[in-house]
Amino acid sequence: MADETLINKIHELSDLELAALICLVAKEHCIIDTEPVVIDELVQELELVFSNLSFASPVSSLTLEQIAAKVFGLSYAVVDCSEHTSLDDFAHAILTVEGSPTRSNSPVRTRQDSYFLNTPAFQSISRSPVSETFADNKTIPNVIIAKNLDEAPKQVQIQALELMRTKRIYTRTSVQNAPKRFLFIALLAGGDGPRLTKHLNDHMFISHFHDPEDGFPNLEEMFDDTGSISSVVKKSPRLNTEFMTSPRVSATEIEQLVQLSEQATVSIEVKAYQQNIIAFLRVHRAVASGISAPATVLFDKLAKCLAPLHNLSYATPSLIDLAARKIYPHRIQIVKPENERSMQWGSDLDAVAELLEGTTTEDVIEDVLGSSGAETPL
Repeated sequence: MADETLINKIHELSDLELAALICLVAKEHCIIDTEPVVIDELVQELELVFSNLSFASPVSSLTLEQIAAKVFGLSYAVVDCSEHTSLDDFAHAILTVEGSPTRSNSPVRTRQDSYFLNTPAFQSISRSPVSETFADNKTIPNVIIAKNLDEAPKQVQIQALELMRTKRIYTRTSVQNAPKRFLFIALLAGGDGPRLTKHLNDHMFISHFHDPEDGFPNLEEMFDDTGSISSVVKKSPRLNTEFMTSPRVSATEIEQLVQLSEQATVSIEVKAYQQNIIAFLRVHRAVASGISAPATVLFDKLAKCLAPLHNLSYATPSLIDLAARKIYPHRIQIVKPENERSMQWGSDLDAVAELLEGTTTEDVIEDVLGSSGAETPL
């Protein structure tokens, strides 16, 4: 069981911070979805979640209490993907350069800055995308935020999958390894069901939709009473040494949650309930292509990761329900009316189309978890 101080910290986290914590505990990667109109604000919010410093006022007036580490205190890089993004662009965006004297001398924005594609680059198909002129002191940050990854070409998405699976990226002169704590976030805007390439989509651990009405708490802290953004302190080695404090959720606490999740148990009755949910999803008339086996493995893993966050040493039916709502939304594909199962037995196409109209992945999951789906154990 986690100590009460850690549990209180977890209860104070926002939905985005909690999603990130779950992935760090599981050592997996995620999809975060939102409305298209607020995706830029969501990028800024995530930057503040992972940044090492909290910015509230100009550096000259900051006190030690005002400058505090954010939630996780991890290095990060942001890449803005589009149909013109090449492997060169992708690799340059995620490799940060340590000790770069000025931003103008660096081909990428470092750690606390975002990389945004300005001009289309040639479409490279090489596995070694980084140019020889790129600095030798480059590293992969702890967190990569890939904005609009679904719009990137297939080869870029395959490169992202390779990075997640092997935790390394190849340059022309070396192989760069990701740090021990490594999180890849695919930031998408608007849509339902799978939007990434098949294998990349199935490799993603969870998907989370951030409702704009839930706000951006860290971003809002940067606004003063007049509504203008306060001055932002840029990260530098001297500033870190003098001012930086511990993150709200430390690496030690994350490791404690990892150990507790590995020790979490699932009773036979709850396991049967979990398997029934999977079976109901696979035979649901609105689901196309079924439910993959890797998703089942991740389903079980998430249920155990959620237990210590709720100060439990075992998974409950309610945690199984919560896990299903995070594991399957990006994996379920709604069937086309002409391919719906009952069409084999002479159903009317118009009637089937009317039945399926407006059906979303969330509707399917709630249907399976509801009274007409798997029976919840008492």
